[in-house]
Amino acid sequence: MKNEKAQLHRWFILVDMIVIFLSYFLAWDLIIKERADYGVGVLPTWMYFSALIVIIPYGIICNAFFGLYRPMRTERLLRDLRRIIESNLILFLTLNTLLFLGNKNPFLFNYSRLLLVVFICINIVFELSCRNLIKLFLQSIRKRNFNLKHILLVGYSDAAFKFIDRVNRNPGWGYVIHGIIDDTYKKGNNYRGVEIIEKLDNLQKVIDNNSFDEIAITLSLSEYDKLRKVVDVCEKSGVHTKFIPDYGTVIPTIPVTDDFDGLPVINIRAVPLQGLFNRFIKRTIDIIGSIVGIIIFSPAMLIIAILIKFTSKGPIIFRQQRVGMHNKIFTMYKFRSMIEQPDEEEKDKWTTENDTRVTKIGRIIRRISFDELPQFFNVLKGEMSLVGPRPERQQFVERFKEMIPRYMIKHQVRPGITGWAQINGLRGDTAIDRRIQYDLWYIENWTLGLDIKILILTIFKGFINENAY
Repeated sequence: MKNEKAQLHRWFILVDMIVIFLSYFLAWDLIIKERADYGVGVLPTWMYFSALIVIIPYGIICNAFFGLYRPMRTERLLRDLRRIIESNLILFLTLNTLLFLGNKNPFLFNYSRLLLVVFICINIVFELSCRNLIKLFLQSIRKRNFNLKHILLVGYSDAAFKFIDRVNRNPGWGYVIHGIIDDTYKKGNNYRGVEIIEKLDNLQKVIDNNSFDEIAITLSLSEYDKLRKVVDVCEKSGVHTKFIPDYGTVIPTIPVTDDFDGLPVINIRAVPLQGLFNRFIKRTIDIIGSIVGIIIFSPAMLIIAILIKFTSKGPIIFRQQRVGMHNKIFTMYKFRSMIEQPDEEEKDKWTTENDTRVTKIGRIIRRISFDELPQFFNVLKGEMSLVGPRPERQQFVERFKEMIPRYMIKHQVRPGITGWAQINGLRGDTAIDRRIQYDLWYIENWTLGLDIKILILTIFKGFINENAY
């Protein structure tokens, strides 16, 4: 199997070399060839193609650096796309830097920068296309029982069940599970047809009598005292061994580790916005976005303020205490959409359909979410963000944190005017537990691109709130 893997890697490198050459040739044909035929303002053809002596090997090095030659059985298209773009961007920046630093050299000075731009664009498309064609080919032959990977599981647990489910859903991975070694259940017990074939004491014998490509350790948490013994046996056999931890109910996401002077420390939950650079980027976008929002919506806010003032008694702005980041209480601003009422009545009641407390103007602005526009000022003050989990009142937070596991994690980031839950239809009077699932996914998977996506989707489908009464 190792020879087969190395052979596949060599094929990938060869394919990438051919792709780089073809991309460069096509770029040269599009940008340079016509002018070269007339001999006008371009370098000789041989000089352009001599650059491939540097471009091809450096392109392969960039691809290797970004992990494009790692095993790709379970890789997703978007991950490949990101790595290919990153690799080509580094290639482009390096070549441009060389051209800039060597501009006293006639060859480097006269080299076409446009050729380089077009080459990189074509190369990204070609590399992604070739990799996916190869993936489709490999998946098809694996479904025909070629290029398979034979696996033994050690441990009959939730981790084993989840692994088996994913293998069954993805026949193109080419994984064949030959059985489970376990002490806690009887021989013959099975999950989805994968049986317990032996006890842990016989693990060495099972490995010796079979030819496995991988062993996956899937012990349950209660059996972790056996982990060292199992690892010793597996490593002694020389078979590649993986560990699939059974902590799904404790750490539900991919863990992030820190290095404490050589001691690995696992963070229970990954929160990208705890990073200084990510916080700086998000806060910068919030400041710029809130200022732009205030300017753009100022005419609408002025009209709404006048309508509220002349159609019902009470203040124009409704102020309410909400729980923000790190459980700090802040005052959130909204346009008043209800009749003025005592705090005790308003405090513990949700707004319901046909609620008599909602004014005529209030019903309209709530429906299109324009009652939330003053929250741009909360964003500018740093109490909220443009995108994030919606903030809740303190009494509801106290109630929900006892009812819903991991509810309080949402307070590790700033609350938002809009969010992942909201653009997926979970607004107003909707199930709070489902909203929390979406909020946690957002917190754990935050990227600047995700924020931009949510803001764009909010513009197109997020303002109309069918659940606002």
